[in-house]
Amino acid sequence: MTDAEIVAMLRRYKDGRLSEREAVAYLEKSSVEKLGFAEVDHARERRQGFPEVIYGEGKTGEQVLAIMESLAKSSAGSVMATRMSAEKAAFVQERLPEAEYDAVSRILYIERPARRDAAHMVLILSAGTSDIPVAEEARLTAHLYGNVVKVHYDCGVAGIHRLFAHRADIEAANVIIVVAGMEGALTSVVGGLTDKPVIAVPTSVGYGAAFHGVTALLAMLSSCAAGVSVVNIDNGFGAGVLASRINHLR
Repeated sequence: MTDAEIVAMLRRYKDGRLSEREAVAYLEKSSVEKLGFAEVDHARERRQGFPEVIYGEGKTGEQVLAIMESLAKSSAGSVMATRMSAEKAAFVQERLPEAEYDAVSRILYIERPARRDAAHMVLILSAGTSDIPVAEEARLTAHLYGNVVKVHYDCGVAGIHRLFAHRADIEAANVIIVVAGMEGALTSVVGGLTDKPVIAVPTSVGYGAAFHGVTALLAMLSSCAAGVSVVNIDNGFGAGVLASRINHLR
């Protein structure tokens, strides 16, 4: 429910056109919608500035569709479902044609207009091409959350001159997301080049001793570069949200 809708409801109550019971029921219905298998949190947009985001894995196409339709009707901001398979996305799109699907990030979304400040940019760097799906999840999330986003992919420490070619963007960025698997060394290098917040995303890319991202995670947590925070393995969504919140603190 928007602020304007709340004010209108309160005026109806004040004028006697709405009973106390009706006002309470209206508020309850507008904050949480019970679908049986899910309770959709419509108040989240007012609390946090962005609608509830659907985690697609483990849900059926029918469940995602019902939640997305509910959010689309009640939200002003963009609506997202992460970790969506192409098959489930196609099922939802047949019934909700305004939804778009990005196959790389696996995000199904309905984009709404957003104001973006070009002077405050989120920069995303990936160590390798294999890290791009996670980096794209971060990129599209940050974009839908209303940020200007720039990316440079495949600029890891194995060819560190590739990173230095992007030094101007590293200096210009307001927040930097570093996505890396293998040994995760790119985070410490970038952290040592900037005074801006660095959000590290370990990926499950790598051979046996990479332990599906655990090695990169521990390396990033152990980074000697100050000002680095670390999200969960392959959690591009979480990095995109955190970057957006930092980027809007101005």
